Amino acid sequence: MVLCGATASSAGPPERVVSINLCTDQLAIMLAAPGQLVSVSHIAADPRVSPQAAEAARFRLNYGQAEEVHAMAPDLVLAGPYTSRYTVGLLRRLGVEVRELPLADRLQDIPETISQMGAWLGRERAAEALIDDFNEGLAALTSETDLRPRAVLHYANNYTSGGGTLANELLNLAGFINIAAEEGLRGGGTLPMERIVMLAPDLVISGQRYPGESRAEAVLDHPAMIALRERRVGGVSDADWVCGTPNVLRALARLVALRAEVR
Repeated sequence: MVLCGATASSAGPPERVVSINLCTDQLAIMLAAPGQLVSVSHIAADPRVSPQAAEAARFRLNYGQAEEVHAMAPDLVLAGPYTSRYTVGLLRRLGVEVRELPLADRLQDIPETISQMGAWLGRERAAEALIDDFNEGLAALTSETDLRPRAVLHYANNYTSGGGTLANELLNLAGFINIAAEEGLRGGGTLPMERIVMLAPDLVISGQRYPGESRAEAVLDHPAMIALRERRVGGVSDADWVCGTPNVLRALARLVALRAEVR
């Protein structure tokens, strides 16, 4: 017999919620009522990419497989646009309600995603309170200054973020000019190391290293980049801004602090 999950809209607030996406993990942990959220993705427990790894440890972890999720008898599954299409499709064919939360690519999108999650969980008041806290925190951290140092985000394989990204918006709000956006890069992409050195940013912001060795990370240890970083280097946890959630305020606070150190 196929066990079919009830839809969140037809049966009131869901009682057994499973999240299979890192960004929905974060919002569900923030908003779900006690006992409502039964499982989050295993990525949520990885402190390298999840700002709520400690909280995630309280929940059963899943690997986003349709079979394991269905066995938990959820009445709502939370997914994202990059969640496996096979998993989403199979769960829906089995009668399980799957809701996909759009990416928040801009700060102004974050209150909407919070509100959407609150509606799905039947936690509208909690969502409103979280939105108020987010807006207050954002207003307190926004930097107004005429002196704007030039910064670059530099990761493995010379990956960076240009215009039209959440990272670029956070840099601008903290009082920096993003040299990748200045160079015309849109979205995520690469900026040749030689070009970065020639542009001579006031600040190089690097992400954390991961265990093991990768040839893509060799550029981080190139003598030219080491010399450039000697001028000024700062770090922001990748976990804080990998998703468009209120956790980005921690990244913004760190950028504001770095901005105060740059003269």
